[in-house]
Amino acid sequence: MERKPKIAILGATGVVGREITKITDELKVEFESIKFLSSAKSAGTKLTFQGKEYTVEEATPEVFEGIDIVMASAGGSTSQKFAPEIVKRGGLIIDNSSAFRMEKDVPLVIAGVNDEDLRKHKGIIANPNCSTSQLMLVLKPLHEKAKIKRLIVSTYQAVSGAGLAAINELREDTVANLEGKPFENKCFKKPISFNVIPQIDVFCDNGYTKEEMKVVNETKKILHLDEETPISCTAARVPVFNGHSEAVDIEFEENISPEEVRSILETAYGIKVIDNPDNFEYPTTRDASGVDPVFVGRIRRNLAFNNGISLWCVADNLRIGAALNTVRICKKVIEMGLFGNK
Repeated sequence: MERKPKIAILGATGVVGREITKITDELKVEFESIKFLSSAKSAGTKLTFQGKEYTVEEATPEVFEGIDIVMASAGGSTSQKFAPEIVKRGGLIIDNSSAFRMEKDVPLVIAGVNDEDLRKHKGIIANPNCSTSQLMLVLKPLHEKAKIKRLIVSTYQAVSGAGLAAINELREDTVANLEGKPFENKCFKKPISFNVIPQIDVFCDNGYTKEEMKVVNETKKILHLDEETPISCTAARVPVFNGHSEAVDIEFEENISPEEVRSILETAYGIKVIDNPDNFEYPTTRDASGVDPVFVGRIRRNLAFNNGISLWCVADNLRIGAALNTVRICKKVIEMGLFGNK
């Protein structure tokens, strides 16, 4: 019987950290002990987990002594600071930030898509960007069937992806707008209420944003696509509290029909198909909020590509894009015995 790990949640008081805590209970992760860690500012907070009260501790290098697995959602700089300390002490960090995603020696993993990559870890496993995460669960089974040749993705991303302040800004900006009062936006470059902003993250030299390039680069890494595979992404922020939507256009090497795509996705891991346009049945962000599946609909032949398929997919970005995948990875690591002296 594999021993149970000692685990810790880093960034436990944040939006995603709280979600990780909740899902750790929901997925019945087995552990010997659990610690909740945060910055000095939030340390001392009390939280209840599985009927027991815990005090959130300040994250310091020493606190990771004896910890096997750390699920981290505390931002890139915090992860960069503590990852070497965790690894040095024989621990493993499953990191939610973008700090290590494109590093050669760090597996970038979606549980149920590329689990075998977990075996290559050297103490750090990266969780992909939220918009990439939902996309991979859809693309993996289709790529196995017909091989992706070209990909164009347009994302319509909820404000929760930008944190609590952004959620509050959408609410306050909407109220101000309805009441005809002035409002100064701080989180976004433009007003978010009754608006769509075609910018997420900063612009790169090629005119794409960092968010768009994450989708391009992470997709190639996770699906082990050829570096030359043409992928393009446009990411927009929309006035939705939670749930990312994506319009996806795929050109395949081999012919594949909408019926085949529907059939493959209906039995695929982590996917729920809602696709009956005649009855106005297709997924929206309200369907996805608070639940696990990636919802797919509007599956149809693409009119611009040979062997092309267009589809629409929606998911709860805080769950699949962050917390759910982190905890699923943790479970896989335990099942595969990849912690401790792996």
